[in-house]
Amino acid sequence: MIKLIKNFNKKQVLYIFIAFLLIAVQVYFELKIPDYMSKITSLVQTGGLVKDVLIQGFYMLGCALVSLASTVIVGYILANTCSLFSKNLRSKLYKKVESFSMSEIKSFSTSSLITRTTNDITNVEMFLTMGLQTMIKAPLTAIWAILKILGKSYTWTMITGGCVVVLLVTVISVMLTVIPRFKIVQKLIDRVNELTRENLKGLRVVRAFNAEDYQKDKFESVNDNLTKTQVFNQKIMGLISPMMYLVMNGVALAIYFAGAYLIKDATLSLKIDLFSNMVIFSSYATQVIMSFLMLAMIFIMLPRAQISAVRINEVLETENSIKEGNVTTSKTKGEVEFKNVSFKYPDAKEHMLENISFKANKGETIAIIGSTGSGKSTLINLITRFYDVTEGEVLIDGINIKNYKLNSLYDKIGYIPQKAVLFSGTISDNIAFGEKSNYKVTDKKIKEAVEVAQAKEFVENKEDKYLSNVAQGGSNLSGGQKQRLAIARAIARDPEIYIFDDSFSALDYKTDYTLRKELKKYTKDSTCFIVAQRIGTIKNADKIIVLDNGKCVGIGTHKELLKKCKVYKEIATSQLSEEELLNDRA
Repeated sequence: MIKLIKNFNKKQVLYIFIAFLLIAVQVYFELKIPDYMSKITSLVQTGGLVKDVLIQGFYMLGCALVSLASTVIVGYILANTCSLFSKNLRSKLYKKVESFSMSEIKSFSTSSLITRTTNDITNVEMFLTMGLQTMIKAPLTAIWAILKILGKSYTWTMITGGCVVVLLVTVISVMLTVIPRFKIVQKLIDRVNELTRENLKGLRVVRAFNAEDYQKDKFESVNDNLTKTQVFNQKIMGLISPMMYLVMNGVALAIYFAGAYLIKDATLSLKIDLFSNMVIFSSYATQVIMSFLMLAMIFIMLPRAQISAVRINEVLETENSIKEGNVTTSKTKGEVEFKNVSFKYPDAKEHMLENISFKANKGETIAIIGSTGSGKSTLINLITRFYDVTEGEVLIDGINIKNYKLNSLYDKIGYIPQKAVLFSGTISDNIAFGEKSNYKVTDKKIKEAVEVAQAKEFVENKEDKYLSNVAQGGSNLSGGQKQRLAIARAIARDPEIYIFDDSFSALDYKTDYTLRKELKKYTKDSTCFIVAQRIGTIKNADKIIVLDNGKCVGIGTHKELLKKCKVYKEIATSQLSEEELLNDRA
């Protein structure tokens, strides 16, 4: 929690300091009220004038109003300050997650990151809004009130002390019981979030397989565990409220009960003083008990907020494995070279790629093919620095990619992922997506990119054309339409290097052929990497890299590999006839 509090800026710290001063004012005037009550009691018992009693009453009213005003101002300052703190913390957490490599992303589940950004930050905000005020007010009130009653009566002091001990024992017992379960609650919320997202994303598959009941049972199991844990926690914490009223009313009753015996045995001159002291002591003792009760409530909230703070700090303190360099420009354009590259996933024992070496020159088309799990997408991910190589180096334009500033590196690359990703907005928004240094995607460029990607027909047939709505994830578009828009998005950037990670798989053969033909013309000055499963997609590439179990077993043209690479020939003959294999037209 202390680590998170360090995220307050100087202005927010100043506001909190002002709030603390106002809390001290509030406590001072609240604790002045019993003094005036004592004077009123003495005036009544000694036959004082009504005018004098009213004056003391007005003083009490003035103290109450000043205390009220301080409370309102403090509440406003802390609510505003803590809300801004949460806003800044959410932004910081969001930016941190965006900076993660795939390695860090996989160490946190998506559902957990969502919960940490929303629910956990809300828990911390609630604690700070209520806790900052109470953590200052409660001890200040308790100490001030104890100093006021110190030495008034040994009997009354013992009664107050005993009630405080009972209260503290109860609170500590409750905390020790619920703290471990608060950790479980946050993990169960992660799980509920995960199952909900999973079900919504796979809704069509769930329905197609009549798996609604199965999914419902799976969700209900986690939901029941969460509910039972929460109910148990609330029941245990529910003991605080009755104990609070029992102790608070009990201390007043005990003080008056003991006071009655003291007054009964006292002389007449002492009776008035004892009665006056009893009224004061009762008021201050109640303030002491209330202070400890407020602290108790904060200590009940603290464990949950502390657990949330730890979860937030886990993300903020995670070191990025991808460190950016300082290089922003290069002399050459479009060259990519792998030098003895090997790669192993952080949690793996064996290498996914071993000793890969090749060079792609500007304007060349490099195809990568291999069986499932051979490392094709992994190799592509090393160019984009989604992961860093374990051994060897990857060079772009003669410079190790680790030396580039990340923005400068991504300016060079147009990436089309295996699974087309679109964002909520318009078609135009999705194609002009992102930023590139010294380059702006114009409307003309958008239309040109859509035409090259063979998406013009379906885009212009829509009622709003380029301003047509795209749902989150492109769920209102077909797989082929999404892939073509994803390709158009990369084309619109005019990058030095295109990376197509199996980006033609959802296209029919005719569209695939036409698109690649137009793409070849448009990208003649750019280097293209194409990961594909279909031989027809890559047979005209300048170089084809064949992977098998993470090793490069062949590099060459289509015809060269048919002669010298057994793995490539097996893939090719399983897809195409002898005539198609020798035909240059794909």
